[in-house]
Order: sequence, then structure tokens, then C-alpha cells
Amino acid sequence: MKKIKKLTTVIICLTLTIVLIGCSASASEETGRKRIISIATVQPEDHPITLGLNALQEYVEEELGDRLEIRIYKNGVIGGNSEALELLQMGSLDMVVTSGSNLEAFADEYKIFSLPYLFNDEASFRKVMGEEEFVNKIYNSTAAKGIQGVTWFSNGVNNFYSSKRIETPEDLKGLKIRVQSSEANVKLAQGFGAAAVVMAYGEVYTALQNGVIDAGANPEMALVKMKHGEVAPYYSRTEHQIFTDVFVANTDFLASLTAEEREIFQNGFKLSTEVANGEWDNQIAEAIDEAEQMGVEFIAVDKQPFEEIQKPIKEALLNSNPELRSLYETVQRIQN
Repeated sequence: MKKIKKLTTVIICLTLTIVLIGCSASASEETGRKRIISIATVQPEDHPITLGLNALQEYVEEELGDRLEIRIYKNGVIGGNSEALELLQMGSLDMVVTSGSNLEAFADEYKIFSLPYLFNDEASFRKVMGEEEFVNKIYNSTAAKGIQGVTWFSNGVNNFYSSKRIETPEDLKGLKIRVQSSEANVKLAQGFGAAAVVMAYGEVYTALQNGVIDAGANPEMALVKMKHGEVAPYYSRTEHQIFTDVFVANTDFLASLTAEEREIFQNGFKLSTEVANGEWDNQIAEAIDEAEQMGVEFIAVDKQPFEEIQKPIKEALLNSNPELRSLYETVQRIQN
């Protein structure tokens, strides 16, 4: 299996190299050898992150268009997150947007976002992510492996949804809950007395429909984009996890930029976050309206009982990952 995965990555790398050489040759004929900067994301054209990347592209090319051209590879055309990160390390890609959970394989610091009830709410999350003291510790944790964080994007608040009402922690007991593959996610479900079922996002609809799982945990977008609201009409605002996507760059690429170029890219990174997060808020509001029209009921729960049950789980995860303790304390100091 590993050999097949490696071969797939090599094939993707060769294909990408050919594509970039072709782009570079075309750009050379038209503009006198512009440098091609490559960015990959698995997100589609209308996703907030893609719109944020488009804003970055427009800004940087307006400032440096005589020197370089940015190419954004959307919809996972370069490959999935794992393949894109491998290509980033190899220098075949300059930048990649991926979920924080995918970066756990490169640095344990990224596990901080999987802790249950780490943030008080989404406003607290954004406040913490706006503090360089916190984010730089995260961004720099992968630098030795050739990957440097440059900015972040909101990825929503995880809430439980099901074909039954979930109003108290007791309502989760015995349920089969779909989770992403991570120690924290599995322990979170188990802490509620539920069974954790690791499953790909694209399989959730059918699994809910057929009773393979009883509940999912995603932001509101999943209700309409993936039609989960059709088979799970009760959405409970437990707010048990708040995730982030991260914009990462190849360290050699960053080192190759002049001081002027680096400043322009830094401004572009900030702009991409502002655009993406604003668009995320707009799309979430639209998703909630659409979900309500589908018949989804949004349930406001008392979060405290849910959070109390997860305290031992959170503490155990912090004890087993000592490098997270200082990050956790920084989060608490900033948001409280």
C-alpha cells in the first residue's frame, strides 16, 4: 500500500512538473519569463478559501505582476491533502491550504485544535488566532520539515446532528458517531458513552441514511452542501470543537523571496484570511436558512454539561501530549 501511495505521489509530481513547465513556457513567451507560483487546495471554486486565494492572487499580481504569476490548483486536481503536502515538501508546490488535522502528522502542536471545548466560542477562537504569540508557535512547529504556516482560515464549529434530538449528554450514550481519524476525536465520542466510527466525509450521508452511524459532527455547511440535513434533521449546537484550515508554504520558496516580495505576500496572506472568513460567515448564514427550509431543526443546548463530561478527556490528552500544555495555557490566557 505504501509503495502504491508513493508511486501515486511521484506520478502526480511528474504531472505537476510538466504542467508548471508548460505554464512557465507560455508565460515566458508572453511576458518575458515570469516566475510561476503554485498553490493547491482541495476546495471548489465557490468555497470561501478559494475566494480568499483569488483575492491573494489578484493583490500579489497587481503588485508583482511583471515578475511572477500565481496559479491556483483547485478541486484537488493535484491530489488530496496528503499528496499535496508531500509535493510541498518536495518543492513541487509552493503553497498549500489544508486542515490543521492533516498537519498533525508533521507536528504535534497541531493536535491542540482537536481538544474538546478548547475555545469558549467562535469569537474566542478568532481572537486567539489573531494573536501572533499563539499562531507563530503553531506555524513554526513544522519549519524544520520544510513547511511554514503563513495564515489561517475559519473552518467552522463542530456540532452534533442526528435523526433524533440531542439536548443533553445522555442523549449521546450508545450512539454511533462519525468522527475524523484522530485520537482526540475518538476519545471525545467515547467520553460521551458513544461509539466512534472513523469514516470519510463523503460516506456520511449514506451511513446516516442506512443507520450505519447515528450522528455526525460538522459545521452547518454539511447540512446543505452534502445534503446531510435530509437524513439528520436535528442539529444541536454543542460547539464541542472549533477547527481551522492552515495556509502553509514551502520554506525554500519563502526564503527565495526578496524583502519587498515577502512584505507583499504577507499583506496578501492577511487579505486572503479576511476575504475567506467574511465569505465563510456569509455562506454559513445562507446554509442555515437553506437547512431550515429543508426542515432541519436547530437546537440550542446548555453546553456546560457537555463540557464538564469532556474535562477528563481534555486533561488526559494534555497529559499524554506535554507539548500542548503551554499552547493550551496561552489559549486560556488570551480568551479569558
